[in-house]
Amino acid sequence: MTRFGHAMEKIDERIPGVELPLMSVSQTRGVIRRSELTDAPQRAESLDNYKVCRANDLVFNKMSIRSGAMGVAAEDGLVTYHYEVMRPRQGTDPHFVAYLMKSSWFTAELIKRERGIGAGDQANVRTTEVPFSVLKTIDAYIPDRAEQRAIADYLDRETVRVDTLIEEQQRLIEMLHERKAAVMAMATASGEPVALRRVVTRIRQGWSPNCDSAAVNGVTEWGVLKVGCSNSGRFDPTQSKRLPDETTPRSEFVVEPGEIVMSRANTKELVGASAVVDRAYPRLMLSDLNYGLTVSSGVDPEFVSYALRSGHARYQISLASKGTSPTMQKISQRDIRNLILQFPPLDEQRRIVADLDDQTAKINSLIAETERFIQLAREHRSALITAAVTGQIDVREVA
Repeated sequence: MTRFGHAMEKIDERIPGVELPLMSVSQTRGVIRRSELTDAPQRAESLDNYKVCRANDLVFNKMSIRSGAMGVAAEDGLVTYHYEVMRPRQGTDPHFVAYLMKSSWFTAELIKRERGIGAGDQANVRTTEVPFSVLKTIDAYIPDRAEQRAIADYLDRETVRVDTLIEEQQRLIEMLHERKAAVMAMATASGEPVALRRVVTRIRQGWSPNCDSAAVNGVTEWGVLKVGCSNSGRFDPTQSKRLPDETTPRSEFVVEPGEIVMSRANTKELVGASAVVDRAYPRLMLSDLNYGLTVSSGVDPEFVSYALRSGHARYQISLASKGTSPTMQKISQRDIRNLILQFPPLDEQRRIVADLDDQTAKINSLIAETERFIQLAREHRSALITAAVTGQIDVREVA
């Protein structure tokens, strides 16, 4: 075993006025130019206090130890103070160390040493870090440089295969979502165009008390719905927060069976997401991020929910939503009432809903199956990295 600090040294080089590209660290792509991840302007007016990283330095996000955000720089650049810049000492291969630090074994060692709010085994980790002064004390299996290079080469090959497979499955999921959207669009594209205000008898908005983070079932405990309760198109009561005992519940905000719950504020892709409350939840209340829509007896709420998720409605919602950034958009009650949907006769609506339930259930099953496959592939990738960097695999025998 070798002390980590004997293999890597901390670098804190700052050169005011130097012209170097601003770098970021991606979980999957390593150290890359920030411009490849976002076109948003940099937050700091001056980069004079940014750290310099050189080609082959290892850059590590000390504020995000559980995500595996680290990698080897391919070129000189600048990084923020959130990152530790480490340089390999003689006899150390930085690519091997990057894999070592991504292993589940090393992550467990980091978690033991993390500091800050929510550190250790607490579920709600928010602000933690492992600085180099702590990182350097870890004892790790670090073989000679030739074996380090062999392990890194082996993992380069094997992880590319796994990553390619994962990318293919992710594309399949995208295609399945597109297929589901096309099915809903086609099914809800016939009938008389009607402004939603003609069929909605009530729109109400919830409230925003301070809540615990624990989810509730809405039957035995009072809870307030989170914005994500309608994201999937099916009402999810587990997307809720527990109302503290000292806060008086407000029964006027309790959701009702058949009510359409819609996201009032969310990301650009999800603002206006809707789902129908499937049964009574006598202790589950709307939040201020949700609308509750009640429709007249002449329309089926499930049909309305499907129609609101169609491409035609999503386009209208996108135009009507307002916000300072794509991550937080809002839609007003007035704009909801002005949405135009197409309504066939009620019996036809119900037939369409039954057909869509069947088709979307099959597609959702395929999506869930593909997501499980991706999770297993990621677990295999992690296990492979851990086994290789801890000496459990002789890469010379499997090369």
